[in-house]
Amino acid sequence: MPWLFLLLAVAAFAVALNASSMALAVLCLLVALAGIVAWVLGLLAQRVGNQSRDDSMMLDPLELKRLREDAETRRAAAGSSIGATAAASAGAAASSGGAGAHVAPPSVDVSQG
Repeated sequence: MPWLFLLLAVAAFAVALNASSMALAVLCLLVALAGIVAWVLGLLAQRVGNQSRDDSMMLDPLELKRLREDAETRRAAAGSSIGATAAASAGAAASSGGAGAHVAPPSVDVSQG
């Protein structure tokens, strides 16, 4: 469809070049300008339309709710397994009698006196 606007603009420009009256030439030049603007806007509309996503790919609200609930369930399961792992490693360090536990170096007094 945009190519029809370009064809109309070229035809109007050709008529403007061959017009014998100034009013007809100005009118044809305005029509040519409008045709070129419509052609460019049509090309841009086609490009935007081609880049947009298909509406059938959109999720309905029920599917979106189900996906959120699944994500929350996975997040809660991952959080509880991380908490259990941290508690188990802390319990293992305490039962080993402190072996491998970090011991702070003794404080050294460097004051003059």
